[in-house]
Amino acid sequence: MKKLTGILLASATLLLAACGPSNDSKTADAAASAQPRKVVVGLDDNFPPMGFRDEKNQLVGFDIDLAREAAKRLGLDVEFKPIDWSAKEAELNGKRVDVLWNGLTITEERKKHIGFTKPYMANHQIIVVADASPIQAKADLAERVVGAQEGSSAVDAIRKEAGVFDSFKELKTFGDNVTALMDLSAGRLDAVVLDEVVGRYLAAKRAGEYRVLEENFGTEDYGVGVRRDDTELLAQLDATLDEMKQDGTAGRIATEWFGSDIIK
Repeated sequence: MKKLTGILLASATLLLAACGPSNDSKTADAAASAQPRKVVVGLDDNFPPMGFRDEKNQLVGFDIDLAREAAKRLGLDVEFKPIDWSAKEAELNGKRVDVLWNGLTITEERKKHIGFTKPYMANHQIIVVADASPIQAKADLAERVVGAQEGSSAVDAIRKEAGVFDSFKELKTFGDNVTALMDLSAGRLDAVVLDEVVGRYLAAKRAGEYRVLEENFGTEDYGVGVRRDDTELLAQLDATLDEMKQDGTAGRIATEWFGSDIIK
């Protein structure tokens, strides 16, 4: 009887060992958990100098460089995914991207649906006209056709100034700012309202073609957008951006793209 019991116990031990995790599987699990996580960055790939494609069709830009450095410090792989910017909140909350990082303006309305890092840059919504245009101020936009990017904070800023907005002949929206400026050059628009960092960069590329008015549609802050429940990633990004500001890395990246440190 004792001999039979011993045989049964030995068999059970062998069976449990066979069913339990092997050393190889434990090693594989540990290796998998050690693999760096990936963060998918949603962006508008026609938004120079924040994020755009160069002559080799490679994604480049200030926010691209800033995001790469932050991901590197966090031990994250990073993937840049061009999206329809007018549907950015749906892309983020539908988990098709993990962050929105491309000159994203912090607004009270967006805060209802998106979590934001602390601001890393201040921006104005400027008015760009053709260099030979008679338009000198916002009052001169009455009965004019004005362009802006669809779903951008430029549209929100314009609508806030109801008296000016109501005086327009038409507000036309475009998929991106580059297309809007092309219509301005072609005479199909009288003015374009867009982010200062973008407008001045593009205007400098075509010296003598555009002019920036002294008046603008207000100041705003840029931040990185995350899902509201993704508090861990938000805290990590805030800490990393603070570190990059303090050690001068963010300022160096800004100087490479804008000629000066415009980090907030």
